[in-house]
Amino acid sequence: MKIYFDGGCRPNPGAMETAVVAQGCADVRQNIGHGSSFDAEWLALIHAVAVAVAIGASNVVLLGDAATVVNQAIGRTKCRGVAIAYRARFVASIPAGLAVKVRQIKRTQNLAGIALSRLHDR
Repeated sequence: MKIYFDGGCRPNPGAMETAVVAQGCADVRQNIGHGSSFDAEWLALIHAVAVAVAIGASNVVLLGDAATVVNQAIGRTKCRGVAIAYRARFVASIPAGLAVKVRQIKRTQNLAGIALSRLHDR
């Protein structure tokens, strides 16, 4: 199952928000704290795992457009600073029995990013 994730903040740094799209439904969380767009992307990835668990998925591909977060999450790039704790939190959030892959996609393909942008177009 494909699950899309995206995070952002306005301004940067500022109030963070995340969006996750799974099975055609968007789960948007606003005002989840103050931080940078980097923090928001990590929180969106963790949010995506929570959505996967909530819908009972057993095998998911988490799709996001933040290259740094994706590469750190899969271990391709070394984590530094706050990313160390975020990656540990991400890994710990994956329950036994849930197979997770994380992949980077183009921003224009990210349904979660589209959901966030539409939120602000209102």
